[in-house]
Amino acid sequence: MSDDTEGQGEGEGEGAPKKRGKRAIVIVAAVLVLLLLVGGGGAAYFFLFASKTEEAEVKPEVPKVTVFYDLPDILVNLNSTGRQASYLKLKVSLEHNDPLSTPKLNELLPRVIDNFQIYLRELRPDDLVGSAGLYRLKEELLIRVNQAVAPLKINDVLFKEMLIQ
Repeated sequence: MSDDTEGQGEGEGEGAPKKRGKRAIVIVAAVLVLLLLVGGGGAAYFFLFASKTEEAEVKPEVPKVTVFYDLPDILVNLNSTGRQASYLKLKVSLEHNDPLSTPKLNELLPRVIDNFQIYLRELRPDDLVGSAGLYRLKEELLIRVNQAVAPLKINDVLFKEMLIQ
């Protein structure tokens, strides 16, 4: 029996260092993978986010400039079916972001006024009732002014005065 117990002791003695060696390799590999992930994440953060903050510091952001361009008063007779004529008087201001485009707007003003007049003469007094009517009018005028002044961009049409008589 002593031979069997000695053989088992030797077998266990050789198996224990092999298991420790495998555990050590797994632990070292896990530590290396963890270091690679942390190091790679840090490098990615540095290259992606640090470079963007440097660019932001180099290029100061230019604030948007809002320019208002006042159109001359517009007076049109509305499309009415009765004997009495109805009139619409508008004072409109155009909002845009390019102060250098104002001279170009001056050149294109006759086209803008013509587009507005053609559209406004087809309106009936009922088309201008309530906030929904005013909103539709505003959107239609914005579409027409952008068509007239393209490639310039008008952001909004602002009513300064509106009188229906």
